[in-house]
Amino acid sequence: MSSSPRSGALSRYTVLDATRVRAGPTAVRLFADMGARVIKLEIPPGAPGGDDMIGGRDHNRADYENLHRNKESLTLNMKEPEGVAILHELVKKADVFVENYRPDVKHRLGIGPDTLRAINPRLVYASISGFGQDGPYAGWPGFDSIAQGMGGLMSVTGKPEDGPMRVGIPIADLCAGHFCAMGVLAALLDREATGEGQWVQTSLLESQIAMLDFQAAQWLIDRKVPGQHGNEHPLTVPTGVFETQDGYLNIAAIGQTMWVRLCESLGLAQLVNEPGFGADPERVANRDRVNAAIGSALRTRTTADWTQRLLKAGVPCGPIHTIDKVFDDPQVKHLEMQWPMQHPELGDIALVGQPMRLSRHPRTAPAKPAPQQGDDTDAILRELGYSDPRIAELRAAVVV
Repeated sequence: MSSSPRSGALSRYTVLDATRVRAGPTAVRLFADMGARVIKLEIPPGAPGGDDMIGGRDHNRADYENLHRNKESLTLNMKEPEGVAILHELVKKADVFVENYRPDVKHRLGIGPDTLRAINPRLVYASISGFGQDGPYAGWPGFDSIAQGMGGLMSVTGKPEDGPMRVGIPIADLCAGHFCAMGVLAALLDREATGEGQWVQTSLLESQIAMLDFQAAQWLIDRKVPGQHGNEHPLTVPTGVFETQDGYLNIAAIGQTMWVRLCESLGLAQLVNEPGFGADPERVANRDRVNAAIGSALRTRTTADWTQRLLKAGVPCGPIHTIDKVFDDPQVKHLEMQWPMQHPELGDIALVGQPMRLSRHPRTAPAKPAPQQGDDTDAILRELGYSDPRIAELRAAVVV
């Protein structure tokens, strides 16, 4: 498909974005930020089933701008045959189609992977669901917190006395989006060798379980059910959050060498030979005693003082920032994780940057704010050969 010149590692690709809420838009945002042409397919005003979920522009403008920057917007009613016909024209020239409907919806609409890949065999079709495309829970609606619970994360988060605890970010959504993007990139690489696209699938539940990592391995290999340890590491002590004179400090004194350095830096060298403090397994068994011993010393100085002192001694540590302090941190500023943008309505704003760097394609701030609904409908339809009178007819019929 023709479009204005684009730059970036993925600028040769066109992605059709039929996603909503968070997991799908997270996957597609990677492509948009890296230069791909992304066409966001939105339900036209007046058609049933508009985007009234989290991330919708009326619910959280900041969230919407951050999720949908660098995209074009085409309003398209895919419940109408003429709308599906337009989609088919787009698919002929697209590289990727991403959707996160419930598994049965795409087949009812006639826009499933077999149908679209019959039109364009090179198409990479990507699906994100709550629980998988088939199986006993395939029809369940998928939400981040539900996946966190069913995927085991909430059982190992928080303190035991508080009960299961949700993580403070939508980690199942975000991980599903990132795994989806990774799968699409792998499929595009495979297409270079085979000439054919394929169907990429992931789900919130699968992604959440994959992120359990060593906690899952404890059960699968050792048959040990991990529990909750709050801010502390389950296998090594002292590792966790400690109160200082003016705030809190994260310390990761992993292993015997770090333990000795920590004790010496705190002026508590005698703790190294304290009975029950000798090695990690002993310290884990005496967790409360260890934490109490070093905790009293840490409360005598500020977070900044201890950070400087411990880092000089080679003990991993760091302050605990509120979100405003995160973006005020000198290292975060150096890493340019706050991307400035001039928005036509909001003025000067900033968005969260991508954490990846490619030496041949320097990161750049978003070139385009999140589109207004249907901003690019007419231009895209003209590219497909539709005349202005025909576009007007389609609008009147609520097809676009």
